[in-house]
Parts: sequence; structure tokens; C-alpha cells
Amino acid sequence: MQTNTVAAKVELARSLYLNGYNCAQAVFAAFSEEMGIPQETALRMASGMGGGMGGLRMTCGAVSAMAMVLGTVRGYNDAEDFDGKKQLYADIQRLHAEFIAVHEISNCRELLAKSGVVAKAQPSERTPEYYRKRPCARYIELCAELLAKELGL
Repeated sequence: MQTNTVAAKVELARSLYLNGYNCAQAVFAAFSEEMGIPQETALRMASGMGGGMGGLRMTCGAVSAMAMVLGTVRGYNDAEDFDGKKQLYADIQRLHAEFIAVHEISNCRELLAKSGVVAKAQPSERTPEYYRKRPCARYIELCAELLAKELGL
């Protein structure tokens, strides 16, 4: 299966989520090939961003992962690269705005509340009931789609 198409990235991210990984891990690891890192490393790197950053229910982990992927692929490493910083921030802000255009908010707690889910600080066991109640798959799918298109896949 080709993993460098929009549909393939969306499916890979969804599959990672449905196999127990958090929202940030699902999106970030789906792009490990583009970032040039092993998927296992990507899963570890994004593991603390789930649940809106370590269960704090701040910015959705899938949205945070978009910024992490763009930073890895297009980021700057020269403190004086002001143009690079401006461009990266602009790209992240544009993708965030596209997410907001669809879902109105990017805060994990509020996204869950819109679906009637009471957010907890601790991770929940991944059960069929968990996946039935959670709206997260659609956020993951949208973020993977936005990223894949942004990266020209």
C-alpha cells in the first residue's frame, strides 16, 4: 500500500488511533516517513501531546501534531532565520484556521464536551465503548488530510 497519498495518510492516522495510540501520536507517526524518522521514534516523540498535552485538555493533540510535523519537515534551526520562523508560523496558523473552519474550536476539552464527553486528566482504557463515544477520529482524519495536502502528497 502506498503511504504517500492523502487517503493513505488519513487511513494510517485513523488506524493508529483505533489501535490505541493517542490523537497526537496517530497524526505525527502517520508522517514519520516524510520526517525521516522511524515510526517508533515518532510515536514516542508525540506520546506526551495526547489528551490536549498530557491530559491537560488544552489544544487538541491532532492539531498539535500538525505543528510538530511541519516543524520537523520545514522548521528552522538557525536562531537568526526570521523569515523561516515567519513562514513556519504562517503555515501552522493557516492549517489551524482550516481546522477551526470545520470544527469551530481546537481546545480538546471543548471538542470533547461538544460530543457529550466529560474530559478527564488521566487516559481512559481503549474499549469499543471508548471509541463509540469519542469524536477524536474525525479530528485526526482532518489533521492528516490537511497535512498531506500541505506536504503535496
